[in-house]
Amino acid sequence: MKIIGERINDSRAQVKRAVSERDVAFIRRLAQRQVEAGADWLDVSAGASPQQEPDDLVWLVQTVQEAVDVPLCLDSANPRALAAAIKEVRQTPLINSISGEQMRLDGILPLVRESGCGVIALAMDDKGVPSGVEDRLTAIRPVVDELRRAGLPDERVFVDPLVMAIAANTESGQIALDAIRAVRAEFPDAHLCSGLSNISFGLPVRTLINRAFLTLALAAGLDTAILDPLDRELRKALLAAEVVLGRDRYCLNYTRAYRAGELNGPGAKARHK
Repeated sequence: MKIIGERINDSRAQVKRAVSERDVAFIRRLAQRQVEAGADWLDVSAGASPQQEPDDLVWLVQTVQEAVDVPLCLDSANPRALAAAIKEVRQTPLINSISGEQMRLDGILPLVRESGCGVIALAMDDKGVPSGVEDRLTAIRPVVDELRRAGLPDERVFVDPLVMAIAANTESGQIALDAIRAVRAEFPDAHLCSGLSNISFGLPVRTLINRAFLTLALAAGLDTAILDPLDRELRKALLAAEVVLGRDRYCLNYTRAYRAGELNGPGAKARHK
């Protein structure tokens, strides 16, 4: 599974302070730690101060790229901020996100067409977040059609079926899993992506819920997730699930993590001899 590291987001107090104060060292280290933990992309978000977002997002892109060599996921619904950031990226990024909402289509689709960026596509429209699986499919179909017309193949589309908080609706987890299966069946060449921690919002010991959902979502067809790569327990659950599902050829990733002492802490290898 591909991981989009979620931590460089100025909705977090420390990141917001670092962006405001232009704390280069803090952002660089946060980027490095996520990549060291296995992130394939880094999400960068600077929407906490809308008037400053274009300048702040550009600064984040420049700062992160000076520290690590992975592609970025530009997390914004502001076309002006996205356009400015795209000019600064060294590798083709993902745009997070587009949806069936007309304002997003009008503002972001031209950027996708011009840049060829991959894009996370949300299963929602101007009516809001659909409540059921079929309504989610109804919302995502025209978005995928528009992206195809813009020249973006399904392989560059990451469909987000929208994972909602179980604390608000105890059926949310099952709806999300069923939606993942349905999208996978209808768009086999597209990727399936989700903001993993949405599922546990409002509950205690959130990482436990996140781990359970990640395992089930992988089995349903999820292949990409926006998550915290520094969550060691989540990382272990991911490695184990990929072994069980036959997605870790010869169990190489799992055994490498074991030898590195990542599965049970630094003394794991010695204890299990």
